[in-house]
Amino acid sequence: MDRQDVQRTVYQIAMVTVVAVVVGSIASLAAIGFVDAVLWLNDVLLVSPYARIQAEDHHLLVVAATVAVPAVGGLLVGLIVRWLVQERRALAPPDAILAAQTRRPAPSFRSGLASTLAALVSLGCGASVGQYGPLVYLGAMFGNVAGRIRLNLRHQRSIAIACGVAAAIATAFNAPIAGLVFAHEVILRHYSLRAFAPVTVASATGYIIANVIFDRPALFLVSFGRVEHSYEFVLFALEGVLCAGLAVTFMLVLRASASLAGRYPVPSWLKPATAGAILGLVALWIPEVLGIGQETLRFATIEGAFGVGELALIIAAKLLVTALCIGFGFVGGVFSPALLIGILFGAFYGLVLPYLLPLPYSGLEVYAICGMMALASSVIGAPLTTILIVFELTRSYDLTIAAMVAVVFSNLISYRVMGRSLFDLQLRARGFDLSLGRDKAILESHPIRDYHTRAFTTARLGETVATVRQRLVDDNRTEAMVLDSDGLFRGMVRLQQLVSATADTAIDPRVMTDVTRFQEDTTVWRSMELLRGFLGEAVPLTGNDGRLIGVVPEEAVIRAYLEIVHDLREEENEAA
Repeated sequence: MDRQDVQRTVYQIAMVTVVAVVVGSIASLAAIGFVDAVLWLNDVLLVSPYARIQAEDHHLLVVAATVAVPAVGGLLVGLIVRWLVQERRALAPPDAILAAQTRRPAPSFRSGLASTLAALVSLGCGASVGQYGPLVYLGAMFGNVAGRIRLNLRHQRSIAIACGVAAAIATAFNAPIAGLVFAHEVILRHYSLRAFAPVTVASATGYIIANVIFDRPALFLVSFGRVEHSYEFVLFALEGVLCAGLAVTFMLVLRASASLAGRYPVPSWLKPATAGAILGLVALWIPEVLGIGQETLRFATIEGAFGVGELALIIAAKLLVTALCIGFGFVGGVFSPALLIGILFGAFYGLVLPYLLPLPYSGLEVYAICGMMALASSVIGAPLTTILIVFELTRSYDLTIAAMVAVVFSNLISYRVMGRSLFDLQLRARGFDLSLGRDKAILESHPIRDYHTRAFTTARLGETVATVRQRLVDDNRTEAMVLDSDGLFRGMVRLQQLVSATADTAIDPRVMTDVTRFQEDTTVWRSMELLRGFLGEAVPLTGNDGRLIGVVPEEAVIRAYLEIVHDLREEENEAA
């Protein structure tokens, strides 16, 4: 390696480290500020259980706040999204995935801030949505800003986005390894060393800021010894199967709620207020449905905190109001509700088991944690991340193995039924399908029009065989694109069809109208499929109005495919 190569390598390592530390620090501090602001709003607006207990002497005030706060908050959220978010929708992890996977322009920083504000209002007023989705996008937003700075680093944007996401997750869960794996498992979808090293630095930075500097509390504390009986691993697997069914139900209800909201005959900015009012009415009887539910989550692992019937009621209510809030326009994630529904279902499963199988068990905690991670992993498509969260938060090897069994069986089934995750379903609805891997999805995001050329021969309907034949000979081509008098594409004519034809006759009978053609929105992936059985020099590229834009030589399609796939492989396997 010569001196110039050494200098370039040192520069790249230094700059990517700086990017990781800076993005990780900013994302971590922003995540801490966001979470603390939500908790403060929950206390001020009588959403948190502690604030409601403190105000129990003012019963009418608590009742009024329970109904009015989510409704008014929903109205504010609707107005913020309508007037401040350019995309007119919440920005979420799928947008972070798109930004990391493609070269498409990401939503603007202003839209990102407005969406984060809407999420803050949603969570602060008690909407049944999650905080981790907004935190993921918040980290991705700062990473995207860093990705636009000209630092001459390969794959700078995707790596910077992953750094922001990893730091946000590491901060939120006090779990740096889980943050690292989440960024690779959900956002990047690969583990190249070029990305792995800076994302690790960013995740560690987020953990240091959250756990060492600010001493943030853990999501939950569980005291667990070990799994006492080997047959319980069969029960963990069964719990995973049941959680898969509940996860699929959750995702279907979410989709049904969004469909119902689309048909609801009110302006979009009023829909969150409607959901907020319904949420408030439900919360009068089941206050556990309000907000993130961290207190409920922590109580779920305590023996005797909830009865079987109470758990079943809270699970059903939380699932339905979460779908209502998200479908009708509140801004927030699904990870927190999935964690809560999962841990409650796990506790329910642990309480019911002794009635079905009168055998000794290892305690409620292990079944609650298994349920939480099995359901959440199926919803967000991050089995490794959820397993690592358990290990980092509990430091219990036995509990981690139990959760791993439940997670594996849950993901096996939910993947077959619904796909990898809710995020992938949302991306598929927007035309970015990751179900067959990154290759197909990336190739489908590149239009073939970027590879077209204007070097082609044209002919007009009504022209003579001799005229077109001579033009093809002069241009050294074997086929001509035929246009009508209005300039619209009508087909192709080949030189071999004209060789033996009468010179003064029109070319019209010899024009092939049923030919392979590309539209201006045809992707590289689709163009490869259309080329099956194609024989010719180039494929015509037409616009939506039928006019000929240009042609795409067969060589250009193959070159586009090879360039994109080569870039993907390089990104996935680069060491530095």
